[in-house]
Amino acid sequence: MRPLEVDTPHGPAHVHVRPVDDAIGALVLGHGAAGGVESGDLVAATEAALAERFAVALIDQPYRVAGRRSPAPAHQLDAAWTAVVDHLRGEDFAGLPLVAGGRSMGARVACRTAAATGAAAVLCLAFPLEPPRRSGGPPQSRLPELDAVTVPMLVVQGERDRFGMPPATATRTVAVVPGDHRLKTDLDAVAGAVREWLPGVVGRAARAATSR
Repeated sequence: MRPLEVDTPHGPAHVHVRPVDDAIGALVLGHGAAGGVESGDLVAATEAALAERFAVALIDQPYRVAGRRSPAPAHQLDAAWTAVVDHLRGEDFAGLPLVAGGRSMGARVACRTAAATGAAAVLCLAFPLEPPRRSGGPPQSRLPELDAVTVPMLVVQGERDRFGMPPATATRTVAVVPGDHRLKTDLDAVAGAVREWLPGVVGRAARAATSR
């Protein structure tokens, strides 16, 4: 199936939609900086979501569609992602609770835009918590990007991830699986963590909607 092309402020994005009968929710996933939507952990998360009756869309950012290897600046990534999610909310995923997510860079985009996209929850695969240190510079942390998310979140992190291990909180579940940042060692564990967490997201979203 050819991907759907969606115009964004920074060029066309490609969207690979995986529908499911009687969907109870929707999962939108973005890729990492150095790879595409065919990454093993994204495939595992997709299959897990489909099994739980979540429709799935995997998004190729415009810089990849244009054939560029280096990621676009963060504000361009965020604007393109938001445009695609808005399109999906008006078309394929209308009326469904939305879970935004991705691997590594894509997880960061999903976190930064969670409020703007109206995400009911966020799924992070291999969140790059601590960027590589620059020579002589102090250590840095991207924990504020995670802490800014106010909806339920699942972080699936390899036990040997060189970018560090995010802490769990009352709203942030951290599933530690075998492997490193690539999350290739045990894809069944990745899928299992997603399958265990996703159904509860819909229940919480439904209860929140009825209480408003």
